[in-house]
Amino acid sequence: MLAACGLTSTDQLFGQIPAEARIHEALNLAPGISEFEIVDYFKGLSDRTSNGYASFLGAGVYNHYRPVVVDTIVSRGEFLTSYTPYQSEISQGTLITIFEFQTMVCQLTGMDVANASMYDASTAVPEAAMMAVRITGRHRILVAKSVHPEYRMVQETYAKNQGLPIEEFGYDAETGQLDLADLEAKLSKEVACVIIQTPNFFGIIEDVKKAAELAHAHGALLVATFSEAASLGILAPPVDADIVAGELQSFAISPSYGGPFAGIIASKEKYIRQLPGRLVGETKDSNGNRAFCLTLATREQHIRREKATSNICTNQALIALMATVYLELYGKQGLRELATQNLAKAHYLGTKIRPHFSGPYFNEFVAAAPAGKTPEGINEALLEKKIIGGLPLGRFYPELSGATLLCATEMTKRADMDTLAEVFHS
Repeated sequence: MLAACGLTSTDQLFGQIPAEARIHEALNLAPGISEFEIVDYFKGLSDRTSNGYASFLGAGVYNHYRPVVVDTIVSRGEFLTSYTPYQSEISQGTLITIFEFQTMVCQLTGMDVANASMYDASTAVPEAAMMAVRITGRHRILVAKSVHPEYRMVQETYAKNQGLPIEEFGYDAETGQLDLADLEAKLSKEVACVIIQTPNFFGIIEDVKKAAELAHAHGALLVATFSEAASLGILAPPVDADIVAGELQSFAISPSYGGPFAGIIASKEKYIRQLPGRLVGETKDSNGNRAFCLTLATREQHIRREKATSNICTNQALIALMATVYLELYGKQGLRELATQNLAKAHYLGTKIRPHFSGPYFNEFVAAAPAGKTPEGINEALLEKKIIGGLPLGRFYPELSGATLLCATEMTKRADMDTLAEVFHS
């Protein structure tokens, strides 16, 4: 190899890599060990850390089953090496999958149009808010405190540099649902949009229709967001919203330490020209055959910067393809069965550990730690039993410092739920 490259040493071969980033000593592995033995060694290390652990951690990233065929399909060279269709005329396969993705997002959300996906929900939410600002000509944003805290953090960063004032409204301390009285008190003719999440960060299902009625009465748009896409298999789609932004991580996208994921943004058809990113449409080629092309591309890469609706640079097409394949595999009935399993398992856990809020929930809920215990202490005890506990909420909600957010999916076993409840109450 060195001779073919005209080099004399491996140091020259790796010369482009900074010296401080290179390993200069031999790997700490036994000599003569085979590839199989090395893989087996690392699997053993993995089993001592995360694999083999039951998990009750949700909070925006969910542990769902990933069918093996998903990776088989997305690893094909046709998708893996050409998933960014800058030259759409020679990327028909990619454009078809994006078109399918957009179609299924519309079916899931009840919206008329959807773009070719976003980075993730945390960027889709502020993009939806800026879209509402362009549509209404207003510059004030109301966001529910029960929206994912990290989504709100990204929203604040966007808004700060856009000069858009943001105000939060509260949640009901008993039900965990929106405090509609607080929302109504803060609505005015300056508000561009109201942002809510359902199921919200506490896992509670919101009344989208009531929130929409309040927002529309003051001329504001309603942005509905979600982090648990599996809920759309059983809950009514948020058809009363004007814009829907969310996260499809639940659909065969690995948690992967927090990303990459696939966000979505969809809306009523009348707002189509304000959607950020790009949309794929169906047409016919010069021979009259069915074909696909980028119909709207309102990004800086395609049009003048001052005309762009967003500077989002990619649409996570390969990650979105995973979700597309997943939805094709499950279909309408399969997705409903998946959602039903999630609902049933979480509610079984709810019979063992009393939920803190009385509002209806899907597959996660808030639970208050028993007297004399802390969520952190409970999690430490659970780790000894190879169980990853819930998310202590004090980090984001000081008023819930003694509570934890627990999640159960189709991957959760009854025996692990029983063990969790035993540790929780012991």
